[in-house]
Amino acid sequence: MDTKDFGFSTIHLGHGSGGELTRKLLDNIIFTTFNNEYLNQKHDGSIVKMNSNIAISTDSFVITPIFFKGGNIGELAVNGTVNDVAMCGAIPKYISLAFIIEEGLKIEEFVAIVNSIKKAADESGVLVITGDTKVVERGKGDKIFINTTGFGEQHPKASISVQNIQPGDKILVNGYIAQHGIAIMSEREGLQFESTITSDTTNLNFLVNDLLDTFGDKIKLFRDPTRGGLGTVLHEIANDISLGVYLKENDIPVEKQVAAACEMLGLDPMYVANEGVFVVVVDPSIENEVLALMKNHEKGKNTAVIGEFTSEHPNKVVMQSSIGGKRIVSPLVGEQLPRIC
Repeated sequence: MDTKDFGFSTIHLGHGSGGELTRKLLDNIIFTTFNNEYLNQKHDGSIVKMNSNIAISTDSFVITPIFFKGGNIGELAVNGTVNDVAMCGAIPKYISLAFIIEEGLKIEEFVAIVNSIKKAADESGVLVITGDTKVVERGKGDKIFINTTGFGEQHPKASISVQNIQPGDKILVNGYIAQHGIAIMSEREGLQFESTITSDTTNLNFLVNDLLDTFGDKIKLFRDPTRGGLGTVLHEIANDISLGVYLKENDIPVEKQVAAACEMLGLDPMYVANEGVFVVVVDPSIENEVLALMKNHEKGKNTAVIGEFTSEHPNKVVMQSSIGGKRIVSPLVGEQLPRIC
């Protein structure tokens, strides 16, 4: 779309007033881009039919910068919510989309974000079916915030719960950890450094669906280690079920550039945010088959088995270090890097 035809180059307060400017913004950008039978009703909501248990997940995205290596806030919002629904053992179908836009945002930036949302939604197989737009005064926001809510149907073979985990169950991750956090950090004011590291934001629902299709209830748990990183997520799971986690540092996949950046910045990749990574806990009897399936999938080619649950050291995550000793992996304390998603 040609933004020159809109008659305005930046977002004004009137775009959030509910009047003529709001209608122009919606008609020229939102309804034109997402065009589907639900959204085209132009109602305050949508009625959809689902035939099974429903998974619902909502999330807000306040990342800065809003454009970064490997993506932007728009596709991040879609992928993040799609993945949250998938982690419930569900098949994402629909999302709602709400914008809080700061007065002065360039229309061309807004259009780029909306287009990336459309692309990410199409790639994930979900429809944007309802939403909202608000505009706040200049200086009262940070360009744009996005809220998305995802809806999906529970997979018929899914039985996803931390309570299903038993000692001996294996822990896998589908790829390199810490890429998203380091990609954002590399572009932050005052933290810029030369790097080709890109965010790993992507949809994971098709890989999750394949795992459930093939292995059913032998898949015990999915979890995405976004804020707080892998270490925090594993610590939370261990605490929820009073089991221990045993990890091997050498088995945890970290890309060389990311590892070097973490070392330079004094960060532990176990606590750096991820967006295209998920943890899967499986029955030990299917460990090798799960590993093979994931490695043969586009979103899992760097999958690794990183550890297992144990009845020893309950509520603790213990890592066998690369130099032979052991250390406790505690949860993240405080905010390692704010505004990461």
